Amino acid sequence: MSAIQTLIPRPQYIKQLEAWRDKSDVIKVITGIRRCGKSTLFQLFQTDLFLDYGVSDAQVQQINFEDANFSDLLDWKKLHDHILKNVVPGKMNYVFLDEIQNVEHFEKTINSLRLRENIDIYITGSNSKMLSGELATLLSGRYITIHMQPLSFSEYVMAYNVHQVGMWTATTREEFLNPRHNNINSMFQDYLHNSSFPYTVQLLKFARTNIPYNEPIASEQVRQFLSGILDTIVLKDIVERKKIKDVARLKRVIKFMFDNIGRETSLLKIKTSLETDAGIKIDSATIDSYVESLLDTFVMYKADRYDIKGKQLLKTNSKYYVADMGLRYMLLGREGDDGHVLENIVYLELLRRGYQVYVGKLDSYEIDFVAQKNGTTEYYQVSQTVLNPDTLERELRSLDKIDDHNPKFLITMDTPFRNEYNGIKIVNALDWLLNP
Repeated sequence: MSAIQTLIPRPQYIKQLEAWRDKSDVIKVITGIRRCGKSTLFQLFQTDLFLDYGVSDAQVQQINFEDANFSDLLDWKKLHDHILKNVVPGKMNYVFLDEIQNVEHFEKTINSLRLRENIDIYITGSNSKMLSGELATLLSGRYITIHMQPLSFSEYVMAYNVHQVGMWTATTREEFLNPRHNNINSMFQDYLHNSSFPYTVQLLKFARTNIPYNEPIASEQVRQFLSGILDTIVLKDIVERKKIKDVARLKRVIKFMFDNIGRETSLLKIKTSLETDAGIKIDSATIDSYVESLLDTFVMYKADRYDIKGKQLLKTNSKYYVADMGLRYMLLGREGDDGHVLENIVYLELLRRGYQVYVGKLDSYEIDFVAQKNGTTEYYQVSQTVLNPDTLERELRSLDKIDDHNPKFLITMDTPFRNEYNGIKIVNALDWLLNP
């Protein structure tokens, strides 16, 4: 196990696994973009099983189907028989199957193993076969889905400083999660430009040797790592699965989507842009297939529009957000569009915190996010800066037009000169990200 796998905790996801531990009739499915830490999560959870619950090595089976050592188990029946052969009788057995979508008819293995009361099953996947809609038809038993993302900003700060100072303590946590810490703004720029994928923390640790934190850094290793992730997703998870012949056209759609995060987007808008700006002829059905592939592989997320007054979803002009800003900067460059970048970060954080997130519409006004969880609703407006009085008035006006009494927030990179306006809380973005 590598140092980065050992040292970066993911308590948010471990807590969810703990809640379902030993419920063998429920299959635990971990989904998320490639390299977001799914395999590491399994290792962290196994450590808890060994240390906290006295589980023995023999009771744990882990198979990664991207490891050539397990190529003989890509047949579902051989996999099934192999697992049963290695089960410890009379005790709970924990079976971790990584990138299970590589096994054709994997559902036959899972559905059979689920019938054994002493087998607790955990599976991961990176592409559309692991979407809940498909799983519902594949898995005959009950299952829960835990969707995993790359590191949140608070996880990133802790992970980076763990690499620098060693074991994490309550004191160092308080120190480094202080938004007024001298390096925190520079760390946020690294988080945006050099990615939130866990492995990039380790790469940046070495890249920053003898480079002060108040100086920008661009790691060629990070760029190569991100390029490899995107190429793998495009070529393996999208092109092969969809049998796409024109890869260049697909990449143009990806570039358009990355460039338009946080903007209302329709198939017609994408089609018009490609035909006008790049001279690419493409039909709407093909565009729709490409966009769905980006969602299926968790490269991007879709936020539907929500009519606040009518309390219903709208079918047109959704917005899209990218899973990792480093991927976007790698593909498009580093400059500009700070407002939509911050909006993207806030959207992902709301998802991490368990909200269903929509783009709000109230008559002619737009609210960046309507966030719903456990029967509650919150409203969010996001702006890079509101130091200009006109900008502040515009951002507050949209929230102020909402006449219910649900919590309302304006999130900005400024240090607010006031914390509240007419019930609307004005919050510094780094405060909000680091102290949920």
